Amino acid sequence: MKLGLYPPLSAPIATPQYLTALAQAAERLGFNSIWAPEHVVLFAEHEGSRYPYSADGQIGVPPNAGILDPFEVLTFIAAVTKTIRVGTGIALVAQRNPVYTAKAAASLDWLSNGRFDFGIGLGWLRQEFDAVQVPWARRAQRTAEYVEVMKRLWTDQETSFEGEFYSLDKVWQYPKPVQQPHPPLYFGGESDAALKRAAKLGDGWFGYFHDILTAKERLSRLEELLAEQGRSRNDVRIIITPKGHRVSPEIIEQFAELGVDELVFAAGARHIEDAIGRLETMAEQLLPVAARV
Repeated sequence: MKLGLYPPLSAPIATPQYLTALAQAAERLGFNSIWAPEHVVLFAEHEGSRYPYSADGQIGVPPNAGILDPFEVLTFIAAVTKTIRVGTGIALVAQRNPVYTAKAAASLDWLSNGRFDFGIGLGWLRQEFDAVQVPWARRAQRTAEYVEVMKRLWTDQETSFEGEFYSLDKVWQYPKPVQQPHPPLYFGGESDAALKRAAKLGDGWFGYFHDILTAKERLSRLEELLAEQGRSRNDVRIIITPKGHRVSPEIIEQFAELGVDELVFAAGARHIEDAIGRLETMAEQLLPVAARV
């Protein structure tokens, strides 16, 4: 099993010096990946939207948190590392222009020499869609169509597209991604509809905040949906963030028994010395277990 990290990727903590030291330490210690979330704006109060991973429906992030743009911060991390993978965990594709997003993803994959994993989700915060003037309704269908636009831009020499949400005359977009045919696509979300997107469109599923019981049930459902698409668990990669970001040798072993390929969890501290110390402790306690299961 592989282990990945959600480090603090918000200002003022995530200075260039902090990011460089933390990313290089994570790579040196043997962690597999670093993941970046996405929220282009936040709000003092959530009107009509509930964060799905907390009891009170609040995200627990102050509205003045400086969450860095995922593509830009991951490009920075890729520039100061050599082997660790970088991923969006997760990008809100429906809120973005698909041509620009395809360009950002291909550029990141190019500059990282093929180390980019593209995590994709629908988004839960309606006010954020309002802020970028994208309709909240039918965002699942918009996401699927935007993914198709991006796939064509990544793989076609000359691209055109005509759909419900986007039209594109003949264009050429380069560079193409290093990874062929494109970076791996991991679809997030816990509902049956989310699992169906992963089964139909994805190279994997990114499950968030699961314990062993909920992960087992969702993976069983994913297997059923994969079968409907003529696919199996062997065709996809499974990444999960454990509930509460709790990781121990026992938890690693339990998720490995479910066939999970990678666990991603929060790691870091406000001060870089403390953050690196925490990574070193985790590496000593967890990486040998992950390597043998």
